[in-house]
Amino acid sequence: MDYFDNPCNDWFSNTQIKITVKYLSIFLNKKILIYGSGRSGLSAFKFLRKKCDVFLYDDFKRNSKKTVDYKFVKKNKFDFIIISPGIDINNCKLSAFLKKNLKKIYTDLDVFYSFYKNSCISVTGTNGKSTTCQLLWEILSRHKYDVKLVGNIGNPILSTKNIKPKTIFVVEASSYQLEYSQIFQSKYAVILNISPDHLERHKTVNKYVQAKIKILNSKSKNFFGFINKKDLLTIKELKRQKIKRKLFKINTNSTNNILEKINNEYFLNEANNENLSFVMAISSKLKLKKKIVFETLKRFKGLKYRQQIIHKSPSLTIINDSKSTTFSSSTSVLKKKLNIYWLLGGIPKIGDKFNLHKKYYSNIKAFIYGRNKKFFNDELKGKIQFTNFKNLNQALRRIFIIIKKEKFLKNTIIFSPSAASFDSFKNFEDRGNYFNKLIKKYINE
Repeated sequence: MDYFDNPCNDWFSNTQIKITVKYLSIFLNKKILIYGSGRSGLSAFKFLRKKCDVFLYDDFKRNSKKTVDYKFVKKNKFDFIIISPGIDINNCKLSAFLKKNLKKIYTDLDVFYSFYKNSCISVTGTNGKSTTCQLLWEILSRHKYDVKLVGNIGNPILSTKNIKPKTIFVVEASSYQLEYSQIFQSKYAVILNISPDHLERHKTVNKYVQAKIKILNSKSKNFFGFINKKDLLTIKELKRQKIKRKLFKINTNSTNNILEKINNEYFLNEANNENLSFVMAISSKLKLKKKIVFETLKRFKGLKYRQQIIHKSPSLTIINDSKSTTFSSSTSVLKKKLNIYWLLGGIPKIGDKFNLHKKYYSNIKAFIYGRNKKFFNDELKGKIQFTNFKNLNQALRRIFIIIKKEKFLKNTIIFSPSAASFDSFKNFEDRGNYFNKLIKKYINE
């Protein structure tokens, strides 16, 4: 089926801002505590400070001139608490206080929704959120729409300026944001996939899935929800909650004709092909122009450190997938039928399991670095040949020694750590940048 064969009505028909007094009134002129002085918390503080009596608190007293202290919080009563995504109510200084005031906890998504009723396309899932959001933003921008890219991708939604009645928001929504959101609704909601992740925060897979499913909580008659037809965790939870509303179930194996037309190797692996499936389905429902969509897809290079090809020659391809923090986020790139040297290591996620079909095992040699080698050894033992190294540089040096001897073979180096970066790096961007520098050094040598 052609993705553009089933257009809907003009999707801008309901984008005019309509102020809902019920939601507006709950924040205006109220006493509000904002917990967390990172980018999300600061943007909420700046947005609300002229609209209500607002106070900023942080466990580590960042921006100390703006923040109140622990004693102040304990002595005062607040109408609402806006919690930053990074705050875990089970592991913070105000844990007992937050648990007593659960009904008062909201998020920056809720604050945004209470003041604006612009059309939002909200995307969540375990893997592929940022890439899908970036694709949608580029496609809509090329259609000359006023579109803002916000949320977990790095731009707090309340930091947005120059919002007009027809401004569209593409929102990357994490489970941390959705977990405590109470009133946020999105006209278009997408769940790309769900696999066990962030269990150190959510504790169980069920609670993690329940947080994700909240993105479908829209009461609008014009709501469009998109889920993965093959995602068993999503479908199981929808049945458990007895959610009967109409959802579009995306077949992620139906893009062969699209791949031929766009001729972009970025979409040839399973994960990016999945992202493409959703983008095409959403583009159809938004009644976008096929020509512009295809042109955008042809040119798309991907986001930094997300299965990004950083070197390509007849004998060697190097992929930087520093964003990978779980085995599930690495498996799609490992399914390439090539001679693969896989670099992995860091802080593993609780409950993470390596699930890759055995037919791929012989194509892969794993090079494990860092302090948590035992975890990765236990997961890969009996499946994939692996070697341990003290650090990433040593592992990469060994790979280049090997491939120098195999210069007539077609080799692929995949840096897909399957773990968090905080053991040695500030974040996955810092880790990805370090890897790029190492590659530049070895390529030049």
